[in-house]
Amino acid sequence: MATDLTIGLIDRPATLAQASDALGRAGVNIDGACGFVADDRGVYHVLVQDAEAARRALMDSGFEIHAERAVVVLAIQNRPGEAAHLLRRLADSGADIDILYTTLSGQVVLGGTDVRAIRRAVTGEG
Repeated sequence: MATDLTIGLIDRPATLAQASDALGRAGVNIDGACGFVADDRGVYHVLVQDAEAARRALMDSGFEIHAERAVVVLAIQNRPGEAAHLLRRLADSGADIDILYTTLSGQVVLGGTDVRAIRRAVTGEG
């Protein structure tokens, strides 16, 4: 199952590399990622398949995991208007998302408080 981990980082050079290295040394592949700074703190979202191994590797390396949650990972065409179409379906359904990023293979990752509603809106499945 695809899991998004939200990792807290200190906003300084090399922290993204250190967190990524901890995962790599543990044999955990990063399928997608998003990093940014908010309120002078680094935030690193990583998409992994083996959440338990990722959690253990990060915590053993001194990183704090702020959140862990299931997300919807969806294939999407890379063409004008495709993202807008997907987001319109979400909006029309009333499903609320609080994170969106892409994977290294070009899929879109969607997360929110009601992952079932998100999945239903974009795939028709519950």
